[in-house]
Amino acid sequence: MTDDLHLDASDATRAERATTRVVVAMSGGVDSSVVAALLARAGYDVVGVTLQLYDHGEAAHRAGSCCAGQDIYDASEVARTLGIPHYVLDYESRFREEVIDRFAASYAAGVTPIPCVDCNRTVKFRDLLATAEELGARYLATGHYVASRALPGGGRGLFRAAEEARDQSYFLYATTAAQLDKLRFPLGEMQKADVRALAAEFGLPVAEKPDSQDICFVPGGDYAEVVQRLRPEAGEAGDIVHLDGRVLGRHKGVLHYTIGQRKGLGIATPEPLYVISIDASRREVRVGPREALAVRAISMADVNWLGDLPFDAALDAETEVYVKVRSTRPPVPARLGRTADGAPAVHLALGEEGVAPGQACVLYDAPGAGARLLGGGTIVKAERVAKAVAEVA
Repeated sequence: MTDDLHLDASDATRAERATTRVVVAMSGGVDSSVVAALLARAGYDVVGVTLQLYDHGEAAHRAGSCCAGQDIYDASEVARTLGIPHYVLDYESRFREEVIDRFAASYAAGVTPIPCVDCNRTVKFRDLLATAEELGARYLATGHYVASRALPGGGRGLFRAAEEARDQSYFLYATTAAQLDKLRFPLGEMQKADVRALAAEFGLPVAEKPDSQDICFVPGGDYAEVVQRLRPEAGEAGDIVHLDGRVLGRHKGVLHYTIGQRKGLGIATPEPLYVISIDASRREVRVGPREALAVRAISMADVNWLGDLPFDAALDAETEVYVKVRSTRPPVPARLGRTADGAPAVHLALGEEGVAPGQACVLYDAPGAGARLLGGGTIVKAERVAKAVAEVA
């Protein structure tokens, strides 16, 4: 196995594996359950851990929820089926602080957050890794579809999953080199269909369970209700302004908008208009034609770099990379560089639309399945192709 967790008897003796403790982050879904089953069958000392992350009363029985009441029960049932110990940890307060509060604050500031990234880099890979070490574990294994491999020069790297449609590397760009030494992802080389087949083979009670949704803490999918409850100012009305200065109408709060949005603007115009920028301080949503969305340069903050070269050297060398600016989009060619004030940036070979501050700019060494994740950062600002609208970027 590329992740060094040997699941074949020829790879390591069962006695050796029996002395290697692996904590498995069990969300109650099919993927992490299969990871636990594979490791238990291989003879590792497996301990299942499930995190209670938020008040699950409203979401306990909602299909597609995660880390809520039903999921905790399901994880417990899987652990019982496998005969492994299972613990439920109350991380609710830290999840609220690190993920939910940041999520609401981002929308109030007019930027579009990615709560899964915040969750992975704080609650799951920072805090849960510390707990795994306290339990005496050598590894923390998860059900993410991403591959981890030893690098020729030492250390480990992250690589896109074999099944591109399932690849979750975009949400894991903030994983540090030190964390990679302890993390393992046994499903990175597998297909989802094979994982479900294994779940049935193991007789797991979650074999047919639907996949969880991205925003696990939003009951019914109404994120606006969550944001407005925590940050009421994000729901204050303001103007919808065309790039040419015309006021076209009123909106019901900046929390309802993101860059590139076309539907739900609440205005009637002869030509299609898109959200180009959001000025939360003025409570303005600025709209314009589609061509105003095209971006050629993106500046980043809070960059996590996993490449071989030091990051500054990679910037100075204008290293060629491939960039994802949305989780659902394919990587596109770009090169590293700096802005006029020296901030890290990527320069896209072609214009990219819908680039929103707060989202992630994730870097790879190639465009397809198996590409190495080089790192990424939070999008701060985008330089648009149309010079006439540069001031609203």
